[in-house]
Amino acid sequence: MLYREAGQFKTSYSADQAIFPILQDRLFVIALIVLAFLAPVALAAAAPGLAQYLFTEILIPFLVFSLAAVGLNILVGYCGQVSLGTGGFMAVGAYAAYNLWLRVPLVNDLIIVFLFGGLMAAAVGILFGLPSLRIKGFYLAVATLAAQFFLDWIVARVKWLTNYSSSGSVAVGNLTVLGIPIDTPMARYLVILAVVVVLTLVAKNLVRGHIGRSWMAIRDMDIAAEIIGFRPLRTKLLAFAVSSFYVGVAGAMYGFLRLGAWEPLAFDINRSFAILFMVIIGGLGSILGSFLGAAFIVLTPIMLNQLPGWLGLHMSTALISHLEFMIFGVMIVFFLIVEPHGLARLWAIAKEKLRLWPFPH
Repeated sequence: MLYREAGQFKTSYSADQAIFPILQDRLFVIALIVLAFLAPVALAAAAPGLAQYLFTEILIPFLVFSLAAVGLNILVGYCGQVSLGTGGFMAVGAYAAYNLWLRVPLVNDLIIVFLFGGLMAAAVGILFGLPSLRIKGFYLAVATLAAQFFLDWIVARVKWLTNYSSSGSVAVGNLTVLGIPIDTPMARYLVILAVVVVLTLVAKNLVRGHIGRSWMAIRDMDIAAEIIGFRPLRTKLLAFAVSSFYVGVAGAMYGFLRLGAWEPLAFDINRSFAILFMVIIGGLGSILGSFLGAAFIVLTPIMLNQLPGWLGLHMSTALISHLEFMIFGVMIVFFLIVEPHGLARLWAIAKEKLRLWPFPH
């Protein structure tokens, strides 16, 4: 009864093209964003210890990985270009942002630093996106996997990138945004949340416009898309650039606001696979699916670590780690076979059933 658009009429082109044409959806998203900003702040005042764990171990990783998944989903889900180099592009964003922050002290505002990291990752993404003009599918996946290993090697061997650190690790401190110090978990969370909200809105509008339609045309049938006027060169490289920009910003935020100090192994091949799993489980070609997949990947290990204690079972950390990989594998196979569009499609089906209830469907 509550989720029905009866009586809601579209009287203009802008209303017809709205991101959330149903009033209930708009109100739900607005309430969710407001709650995301206000609820953790209230929790920090009421229970500082619990709030710190919530910020550092759940909310901040969830938001960062969600943004990275949105970037990868633009490339894989909307443009159909398989990539296994997400971790490498995150490393490019993190180390580019670090070097700007370190070597240009006059430009050390985090927003500028993150944008620079994203732009450098976009440039590298365009470079490694050039093979997509000639190869696709499995061969493109191998090419992007080579990009992952090459970028890992560059970061580990070029000492200038790590400020000649003997261990290869770097650290940041005294972070500010518009002159405001970002020195608490709550402040870091609010900065990340603001960036994620803005970039998600931009991504949603991109995939709904002519750029998104060109990506999906290349994904569905590239030869037919070229015949009707889409340019594969520009379309594919634009997808690599936008995707790498999002992933680079996510990498910079992960290094600066989640880790604080990191080494090249923080962005290894395992990170690439984790982001890819988020996209597959959440749903290819869905912005919402990127967030659902990130929530699943972030929360599953935490639940697995807590579940044995709740059930009174004694399980080793190694066994829990193996169970985690097994569950991820089973979920990926399940969604690829039963529901290729992932959790986002299940959510859409549930909404459709709610809209028609109690009528037969």
